[in-house]
Amino acid sequence: MEVALSFLTIFYTKLRYNYSEIILISTRKTIKLLCLLMGCLMKPVTAIRKLKRPVRCPPISNKLLFLSASELARKIRRKEISSEEVVTAYIDRCREVNPVLNAIVQDRFEAALIEARNIDKKLKNENKTEEEWEKNVPLLGVPVTVKESIGVQGMSNSAGVKWSTPKIAFEDADVIRRTRLAGGIPLLVSNTPELCMCWETYNNVIGTTKNPYDTRRTPGGSSGGEAALLGSGASVLSLASDIGGSCRLPAMFCGVFGHKPTPGWISVSGHMPGCADESWPSYFCIAPMTRFAQDLPMFLKVISQDPQVSNRLSQKVDLKKIRYFYMDFKSDKGIINTIDKDVKLAINQLTKHLENIHGVTVQKIQLKDLEDAFEFSTISIVQIDGVESIFMKGTDPKKWKSVNLEILKYLCFLSPHNFHAIFYGLVKKTVDMLPKSFKNRMIKKNDSVKKYIEDLLGDDGILICPTFSTSAFFHYEMLQYVYYSTFMTIFNSLGLPVTQCPMGITEKGLPVGLQIAAKSNCDHLTIAVAQEIERIFGGWQPPPSNEDTI
Repeated sequence: MEVALSFLTIFYTKLRYNYSEIILISTRKTIKLLCLLMGCLMKPVTAIRKLKRPVRCPPISNKLLFLSASELARKIRRKEISSEEVVTAYIDRCREVNPVLNAIVQDRFEAALIEARNIDKKLKNENKTEEEWEKNVPLLGVPVTVKESIGVQGMSNSAGVKWSTPKIAFEDADVIRRTRLAGGIPLLVSNTPELCMCWETYNNVIGTTKNPYDTRRTPGGSSGGEAALLGSGASVLSLASDIGGSCRLPAMFCGVFGHKPTPGWISVSGHMPGCADESWPSYFCIAPMTRFAQDLPMFLKVISQDPQVSNRLSQKVDLKKIRYFYMDFKSDKGIINTIDKDVKLAINQLTKHLENIHGVTVQKIQLKDLEDAFEFSTISIVQIDGVESIFMKGTDPKKWKSVNLEILKYLCFLSPHNFHAIFYGLVKKTVDMLPKSFKNRMIKKNDSVKKYIEDLLGDDGILICPTFSTSAFFHYEMLQYVYYSTFMTIFNSLGLPVTQCPMGITEKGLPVGLQIAAKSNCDHLTIAVAQEIERIFGGWQPPPSNEDTI
């Protein structure tokens, strides 16, 4: 009845609006209603989950796990500790927490130990200075964990899909090759939702990955396996990916740093799913996640394919000379109208710190076109053709199977796929059927907002905004929060670099965070602010290890 009344209202009282405006209003009302219905359906399930006791990860006992990757590499170069000690410490921690988190798809622990021992021998036998080691192999002896969708030679590369024959990576992705050349040691591949198409992390192969701060809740997705390992202290450097917040949402939910770099900085080759569309790297990226902000510039320099990146990230930043802005996307007309009190508090704490300590002014952005951010960011990304999906016929991503048939199979419990992988097909077909004039209008709005923000920020401005509307929600609740992905997706559609930064722990014991964005090629500004946030607000904090219920 409510849907019928909504449409009658649109067509009989809003006739003065053009066709595009009618589509916008209809879309918002429909999405909000569906999310409301999903929320009502999930309430009893959530109530039951709240009654369960969260399972805790064992406490972190090895002091090496509290050191940044930069400090570990420095100590290894100086022979104060061995690579074998470091790799062993992380292997032991992975074995401790994985029974709780279910984050690891496949490990290469034995191979990693052999590589660590070889590095220790190399350090002992080769007569090089510490500076030479740092210049040529800055990651020497440090373990790195990898999202399973990124190819590591000889390791699972199924991206959460239940293939008839499991997919194995025949060669390293570009970022893995660069990591190895810098002395890094791949330790394992971690869990991801089917084809990375969900903001939660579960599939029909490995199952559900849990949040180390509260196992009743999601670590986010699609890089949830990596975030869970980082948050629990079982990883120090992580390779993830991001097309709609897939790196940043898990980073927030698990209290760590996640950076979506400027498009083109990092090669996307070797990722599953891939895409033949030449615009794909403008939206999709391989993204680093770390527990410590100081590791971001070092890791970015290692994995970047752009020779100018090192110079950019080496620039000194004076926080007093940066111009600061913030936005919250809240609008009476737009699709977002609520933000959790913990997120509001985080924004307020950061802006007050910047104004009181650094003597700057933090201005709020109010841009009318941001009311349409959900629509134009979603359309900009979903309209990309050729993305590998479960609907592919053979090896050609442009030839699709029937979406309706797959939905019917799912409803009859005959599909081997998860709902979110099927839902992508439904959204894609819906976007494809939208009037071309409407899609063009949304793309123009996207371009207009990008120009406005880049002109506003220039080479010395940063933008503060929420990463998400709330801290980690309970497992399988994402559908009722889907439009809050706007906070993250917009930066993919705008092609801007952005860093998710942990801002502390809420009263519920859950991490909360904020995003810091900048103009293209100004990643050094977002990272400089991230390092300040870590210094003032504490950065990553270990998850609880007692048996008390949150």
